[in-house]
Amino acid sequence: MELAIANKLFKGRLKRESTMEQGTKALNLTDADLNTPYIVKGINAREEGMKEFLFTLGCYEGEKVTVISVLAQNVVIHVKDARYSIDEDLARAILI
Repeated sequence: MELAIANKLFKGRLKRESTMEQGTKALNLTDADLNTPYIVKGINAREEGMKEFLFTLGCYEGEKVTVISVLAQNVVIHVKDARYSIDEDLARAILI
């Protein structure tokens, strides 16, 4: 029950429209369901530093990522047997 409520809050609070060049909807970690593994399809970072930082965490194309929880405006993710807390901007940059 608590997981369902947290999942609804997560989607309602963080869901943003993100579009690719073709005009189709691109899903990112702010659209993800909690505790569901996803494969990273790409990194859409505005700044090169963001992309490099995510790469150092092991978050790159083809890698499995899971959203564990949302605390305030931070997203806790599981990547490569480790948990990280990233901000909303970084979560939006990870395409799934």
